[in-house]
Amino acid sequence: MEFLQYYNNPKNFRFKSFEYALLEAKKRNLKIFVETGVARGKQKFLFFSKINWKDGMSTMIFSDYVKHVNGFLTTCDISKKNIDNAKKFTKINSDFINFVVEDSIKFLSNFKKKIDFLYLDSLDGQFENASKHQLEEIKVAINYLHKDSLVLLDDKGSKTNLSIDFMLKNNLKILNETNEQVLLSFV
Repeated sequence: MEFLQYYNNPKNFRFKSFEYALLEAKKRNLKIFVETGVARGKQKFLFFSKINWKDGMSTMIFSDYVKHVNGFLTTCDISKKNIDNAKKFTKINSDFINFVVEDSIKFLSNFKKKIDFLYLDSLDGQFENASKHQLEEIKVAINYLHKDSLVLLDDKGSKTNLSIDFMLKNNLKILNETNEQVLLSFV
């Protein structure tokens, strides 16, 4: 998975966590990825957006991964502007991605397929309801997970406390933990 090295940038402090998660996904032959909250980049001047290494670049990394394994990424964000930016950044992988503009809880409620890899990163951690929102996401999505599924939570501490407790009570275990992210699985 040589494509990963592109994301190994000193500003991408989530790189090691993403690398660990994707290597584990590859071992498990995971191909159906679901992401809430796209990598939105940052505004440059008035009309241009550019990638933001500090943003983690999840949508780009996941789209490269699913292309590599002939899988598929469905990604959701409540902001059309964020979706449009993510589309620009992942244009080369567009055949492997479905973008949805919708609230993540409603989106996950309507997602009727099994999920191999779930990445929860909607509603930034500084918002008051971020922890409750992520908890509601996993409560809905847990029904679509299977024994080999991986769940990666972003913004550890600012929005993961309720969801981690819920997941641990529902037989998921922590596989990897960094300052920013937590990776969980049933095994």
